[in-house]
Amino acid sequence: MPLDAAPLERRVWEALEAVLDPEIPVLSVVELGIVRHVRRADDGRLHVGITPTYSGCPATEVIERSIREALEQEGLSEVVIDTVLWPAWTSQWLSEAGRRKLEAFGIAVERSPARSPACPRCGSGAVERLSEFGSTPCKAHYRCTSCLEPFDTFKCI
Repeated sequence: MPLDAAPLERRVWEALEAVLDPEIPVLSVVELGIVRHVRRADDGRLHVGITPTYSGCPATEVIERSIREALEQEGLSEVVIDTVLWPAWTSQWLSEAGRRKLEAFGIAVERSPARSPACPRCGSGAVERLSEFGSTPCKAHYRCTSCLEPFDTFKCI
């Protein structure tokens, strides 16, 4: 949440912190880094910008609905959800808390495209990529050659 956010915007960011990603329910959409902005437009309507982890993500509709429901519970019904496709989402937008939660959940995060992720189970860097695509297109599938645990990783897009 931006430190200089107005009281209404702070309330919205706090509500968004409670909206869980439908595919990885240990992460909020804020921790995942897909909430790009919360703004009040000149016409008074509230705009929430979200960037899907990849264009065409099937969870986007569910996330939009969950955001609307969370904000309606806060008494905010005049909300516009803006899909922001540029710049494209990157795993660099994950919060540190989000990264820790992902690793505890068994999903690693690539820190750079040139470096393989560490195994979320044993921490070994001895891993091999099994598939460019994991359980979803925004993830790749790896196996640790030390403990033999298979795992997904968010790609560093």
